[in-house]
Amino acid sequence: MTTPTSDDYVVRAIRPDEWAAVKRLRLDALRDPVAHIAFLETYEDALARPDSFYQERAIGSGDGSSTAQQFVAETPDGNWAGTVTVLLEQPGTTDWAGYPVERRQGHVVGVFVRPEHRGNGLIKMLFDAGVSWAWQQSAERVRLFVHADNARAQGAYRKAGFGPSGLVVSFTKDESEEELEFVLER
Repeated sequence: MTTPTSDDYVVRAIRPDEWAAVKRLRLDALRDPVAHIAFLETYEDALARPDSFYQERAIGSGDGSSTAQQFVAETPDGNWAGTVTVLLEQPGTTDWAGYPVERRQGHVVGVFVRPEHRGNGLIKMLFDAGVSWAWQQSAERVRLFVHADNARAQGAYRKAGFGPSGLVVSFTKDESEEELEFVLER
C-alpha cells in the first residue's frame, strides 16, 4: 500500500446531516492508544450518548455555523481520514477552565488523524482549514490544549505553527495531569 499524500484528500467542513459519520469518527478517535491523554471523554461515555447528541453537534459545527466548525479530511473513496473542530470564544466570557476570555479567539478541539494517514502533512491541512475559518470569523488568535505527556501531538502542533503560551492548566482533579496551552497569533 502506498502512503497517501496531501493531494489525496479534500478538506472540508462537515454538513449538518453527517451526524452518523461524526459519531463514527469520534468513537474511532476514542479507541486510539493515546485517547486517555488526548480527549476528555471515554469511548464508553461517547458510545452511551444518544444520537440526538451527535445530531446537535453536527448542526452546531456544520458548514454555515458561525460559532464552531468541524473540518474533515475526506479520501477519494469518501472515508474520513481525520478531523479538527474550532470553537469561537468571545471576549468577556469565561472558558471551560474558569479563565476569562480576553479576546475573540478560536479554540481547536477534537483533533484526530487515523494512524494510516499520519506523517504526510494531513494534520497541517486540517489546521490550515480550521485556522483560516477562525481568521474569517475575526479571531485574533487560535489556541488549543495538549497534555504535557503527549509529545506526538505537541510535535504535530508545532509543525502547524502553534507554540506554547506558558499557560498550564489541569483538566482533572489530579493536579499532576497538566495541559499546555499552545497558540497561533494572527
